[in-house]
Amino acid sequence: MNTEQSPDKLSIIIYDHHYDKVHYALVMASAAAAIGRPVTVFFTMGACEALQASDENSRPAWAAMPLSDEDALGADRDATYKRTGIATMEELIEACIAFGVRFLVCEMGLRAKGLEKTTLRPDINIEHSGVVTFLNDASKDGAMVLI
Repeated sequence: MNTEQSPDKLSIIIYDHHYDKVHYALVMASAAAAIGRPVTVFFTMGACEALQASDENSRPAWAAMPLSDEDALGADRDATYKRTGIATMEELIEACIAFGVRFLVCEMGLRAKGLEKTTLRPDINIEHSGVVTFLNDASKDGAMVLI
């Protein structure tokens, strides 16, 4: 597909609470942003956990997220990715920040998961918003993906 036919913006709804699905959503976001596409990622429901601040031992919250395909945690998969040259979750987050990806977190999702009083990552410019904000941000000529 040439760029004249490809979407002019990528809007990703990250709903799932599994490390590997959040990781892949950030792969898509960083790749699209790297080729000059505006990108917005909207974290809701279980995916909101990925944006929580690190714990007292500086362990990122996403490290405790389960995998969808085995009985392990995101930290285990992340270590495997690092050894095999695949971008880690932190590398993807840093790439998204560097490429100007817009991070939104769903107020309803935070409330539904009991996370509304949780501190979110201070190193990411995360906007508290709702579905209306996300939909108004999307482009009529863009692509919307639900993960």
